[in-house]
Amino acid sequence: MTTWLDPAAVRAFLDERHVALAEEVEAYAIRDIASRPVPETDAEARLEARRLLAEVGQAGWFAHAIPAEHGGAGLDLRACCLIREALAAASPLADAVFALQALGSMPLILAGSAAQRTRWLPEVAAGRAMAAFAMTEPEAGSDVSSLATVARRDGGGYRIDGRKTLISNAGIADFYAVFAATAPSDSEAGHRRISCFLVPAGTPGLELVKPQVLSAPHPLGELAFTACRVAEEERLGAEGEGFKLGMKTLDRLRPTVAAAACGMAARALAEAIAHASSRRQFGRPLADFQITQQKLAAMATELTAARLLVYRAAQAADAGAERITLESAMAKAFATEAAQRIVDGSLQICGGRGLLAEHPVERLYRAVRALRIYEGTTEIQHLVIAKQLLAAPAPPTPPPG
Repeated sequence: MTTWLDPAAVRAFLDERHVALAEEVEAYAIRDIASRPVPETDAEARLEARRLLAEVGQAGWFAHAIPAEHGGAGLDLRACCLIREALAAASPLADAVFALQALGSMPLILAGSAAQRTRWLPEVAAGRAMAAFAMTEPEAGSDVSSLATVARRDGGGYRIDGRKTLISNAGIADFYAVFAATAPSDSEAGHRRISCFLVPAGTPGLELVKPQVLSAPHPLGELAFTACRVAEEERLGAEGEGFKLGMKTLDRLRPTVAAAACGMAARALAEAIAHASSRRQFGRPLADFQITQQKLAAMATELTAARLLVYRAAQAADAGAERITLESAMAKAFATEAAQRIVDGSLQICGGRGLLAEHPVERLYRAVRALRIYEGTTEIQHLVIAKQLLAAPAPPTPPPG
């Protein structure tokens, strides 16, 4: 019987192998991840992220995000969602390490050359190479088309100049999927001015400007590209197709962000139930009070609804859907917002103990907030959903009378 995951709730969207995987990955997360000390400084978080990379890779979990022909177990989005749920419940940092392996390598999977895939993907699957995704800039977040980092033709390759900010794994990754403009900002190219490049760590002209510290342990930083030269062979896909590649990457992986939110919410709910059952006030357990029961019921209902949206989207992708834009946007928007409410409600039930730094819910409270922002804010997801709805054919109008 699982503790955090609930594959029975989403059984309609899973195959038998996923049910077995859920039990296996949760047992691993509880046994090998949940009891690890939480890093207290940015330097400790960076060291721990590299340790987790090796251990999670050795356990075989990254392989579910990599095609079988490149050293993986086969790209399986539902498996990735189950893994992220379990890891996020045990350790948001472990979840982040898994998330970036998938996010940083997806452009390579979708558009990389045979040589690039052969060089990097088996290393990603084994946890021997750490991936990163470098899109956000100081003046370009949700508005990707306004990227200021440029990649100019330079001999047989490109010279990249610019800055990236809020980049996960900055300074510790082995390679970066970097998005840069290959046409002037005043051109009529629009989104078609963006291209994507694979930039290995150690490339001259690439440096970590400074680490950026979040409230929850997470390796983050600002990168500078100064006359950073890459060969034309390091471009991922055709010139000008970077925006489309980036959006397709995010489109496919947003359900896994929603799954991580479900994992954090599930852990928080389990902690709240345990506390409410054991903590006595006014002569009886907190769980006996109807106001506590109402909170728990609402939290559990939201969690189940979020999971249904997550695995609906993931199943569609696994079934071969070319785009899951609407499904992934709904999953991410609803699940991350619901998780924030669930974690907050759990902390309220746990009371003062939930505010202590060593308490799991306190750590979740700090970690869950970022999920509503990265890979597309909730507000952007709502715009995406509305655009999809408005673009759909209008339903037939019933005849009068």
